[in-house]
Amino acid sequence: MKRTPKATLLCLALVLAGSSSWSMDLLQAFEAAQQQDATLQAARAAAAAGRERLPQARSQFMPAVSANLSTTRNQLTSTTPNFLGVEQTTKTNYPSSSQVLQLRQPIYRKQLAAQYRQAQAQVNEADATLVQEEQNLAVRVSSAYFEAMLTAEQLQLVLSQRAAYTSQLDAATKSFAAGSGIRTDIDEAQARLDMSTALEIEARQNITYTRQQLQAIVNQPVDKLATLNVAKLALLNPEPNQLDDWTTRAEINNPQLQALKAQVEAARQEIEKAKSGHHPTLDAVAQWSRNDSESVTNLQSRYTNASISLQLSIPLFSGGYVSSQVRQALAGLERAEATLEASRRDLGVRVFKEFRGMTENIPKIKAMEQAARSADQLVVSSRKSYQGGSRTVLDVLNAEQQRLVVQRDLAQARYVYLLSKVRLLALVGEADLTAVAAVNTVLQN
Repeated sequence: MKRTPKATLLCLALVLAGSSSWSMDLLQAFEAAQQQDATLQAARAAAAAGRERLPQARSQFMPAVSANLSTTRNQLTSTTPNFLGVEQTTKTNYPSSSQVLQLRQPIYRKQLAAQYRQAQAQVNEADATLVQEEQNLAVRVSSAYFEAMLTAEQLQLVLSQRAAYTSQLDAATKSFAAGSGIRTDIDEAQARLDMSTALEIEARQNITYTRQQLQAIVNQPVDKLATLNVAKLALLNPEPNQLDDWTTRAEINNPQLQALKAQVEAARQEIEKAKSGHHPTLDAVAQWSRNDSESVTNLQSRYTNASISLQLSIPLFSGGYVSSQVRQALAGLERAEATLEASRRDLGVRVFKEFRGMTENIPKIKAMEQAARSADQLVVSSRKSYQGGSRTVLDVLNAEQQRLVVQRDLAQARYVYLLSKVRLLALVGEADLTAVAAVNTVLQN
């Protein structure tokens, strides 16, 4: 049966739709996390809620209009003596109603100005906190992705080592059967092979766990990851290559520090709000009212009144409540300033750590690359020497083990270098899509 190109594409689409796995690189993972990460979504909602503080504070300067409508059913019972001295009781039922429309415009309220400035600081804090979560997302995605890549690479190393142990066991068995080998060589190779089996199980468990971590962030099934293209990994120092420059940039641009600075400003305005309790307030009030049958002596009457007034309120004594609020706000400012200073010092330590994580890992990686080449040569030499009779199986197995350790540490050092780069950029507020895309260039599908 001949299949048309449209039918072929349809079948391919159905196969892809039915697949439960998704192969992605770091950039794709980051883009998916920007849309799916629950922590970032919560931060966006919190920022949207925080931005509403500003229009709420602004609304307090606007006139407030209120209407009050009421209708009442009244029953009046009166007792009066007649001319003979006999008391007579009468009951009067009548309805009454009132309508009041009032407009109040604040003219002077010191608290409102401080409240508005405080709202501006709180909006700045909300925006900075959102930026901080966006920077944290780049670090979390990169950390989870590199950890998953490292576990996959470690599994490949274990499988390669297991194949070498299997080959060595086979050679030792044949030598022993031919009468030129010893039983110890077989036992040594078998012991290493058994250990490699346990390491393989552990490596596969780590792969499952690390990919589950990544899937929780991107909310997508992850089956295949990119691999590190060592040829494209350029080991470059941070630019600029001065720790003080990065520390200064971090103190200016770090979103967490910006959020704490906004908290300090909000605490200052809280003091102004508390002090305003000692200040008078002045409002302009315009009111229109209408009353029907407002009393028993004015049944069937209607009164309409329109008025414009200025209302001045002067606080005299509140039992020390305002003074207590001022002291509380001063303590809050002290706490905010101390928190800011502690975070600033901690930021300097983190910048130092990630800066050194890049600069110090460059010579370390180069040295370990040379060590890996030497370990490869050692394995080759040990095998030839074993075949020549000058080395034992244990020497070959130790050379294989040493090579595995060097290759594992080398892979880990490369990922530490890349992750330090992302973390350093996050500390200065620059771990954005462009930065992740630049790191992604060293990966290949």
